Amino acid sequence: MELRDIEIFLTLAEELHFGRTASRLYVSQARVSQAIKAQERRIGGSLFERTSRSVRLTPLGERLAVDLRVGYEGIQRALAEATAVAGQVRGTLTVGVMGALGHELGSVAAAFTARHPDCRVEFREVHFSEPFTALRQGTVDTVLLWLPVREPDVTVGPVVLTEGRVLAVATQHPLTGRTDVELEDLGDHPVLAIGPELPPAWISAMLPAWTPRGRPIHSAGPVVRTFHEVLTHVAAGTGICPLNAHVCRYYTHPGVVFLPLQDAPATEWSLVWRTTAQSPPLRAFTEFVLTRTGRVPHIAPRPA
Repeated sequence: MELRDIEIFLTLAEELHFGRTASRLYVSQARVSQAIKAQERRIGGSLFERTSRSVRLTPLGERLAVDLRVGYEGIQRALAEATAVAGQVRGTLTVGVMGALGHELGSVAAAFTARHPDCRVEFREVHFSEPFTALRQGTVDTVLLWLPVREPDVTVGPVVLTEGRVLAVATQHPLTGRTDVELEDLGDHPVLAIGPELPPAWISAMLPAWTPRGRPIHSAGPVVRTFHEVLTHVAAGTGICPLNAHVCRYYTHPGVVFLPLQDAPATEWSLVWRTTAQSPPLRAFTEFVLTRTGRVPHIAPRPA
């Protein structure tokens, strides 16, 4: 069984959905189906029970998934260690981060460079208004971005950070002082406007166009392009803005209050990179992160 077929099987065993598996691995659903059928023919038994509505592991599939997972993770660790021993992990790895998120990667970067002393990790700030520019220009090797990322030339790597969300409001805003702010409240107050050139699925994950009950969320004011512009306009009362919860640890701003968004989905942050530009330091770093977090993102299939 080829390593790619093992990846397909293990991913399908986790997702239990052919479409999501294909999206995560950037292959067609036909490729996933062919790989599973070939494995079942080789083994001589069914690995999955398939219906029009669901996919489930058979007892044989469950046992194989457990056994293969141990071996697959061992292979990944061995490859990373072999690369280090061969002296290929050297040079500078440049990581694009938004604001203070470099601090969230600080301990990981330090542990990585301790294992690979010939490799240095540098952080470079990127703004949410240009999440992919530095990556495509080659000025950074990878960027830490919130999910989902569905760019055809970009690979999504391991999840580094998962966090909740808050709502930034002016200190004199009607919502200030409440402890039960929800996404539905966004339909009652103008939300800051974000540039229309950004990928719709990516920006709507943070700034939805509709409330959970289907009411439109209206934007207000000039287009904001940096985090500090967001804080300035929120403080001025131009609009409110959902943000990720790490801002509470790193930022205070006169006239701005951060309120927990009770029902907002958690934000997953992943490393992403150009599919055609994965250098040995980047490959080693992403594999190292995966061994520490043990998580890959769950990527919903692209809309038809």
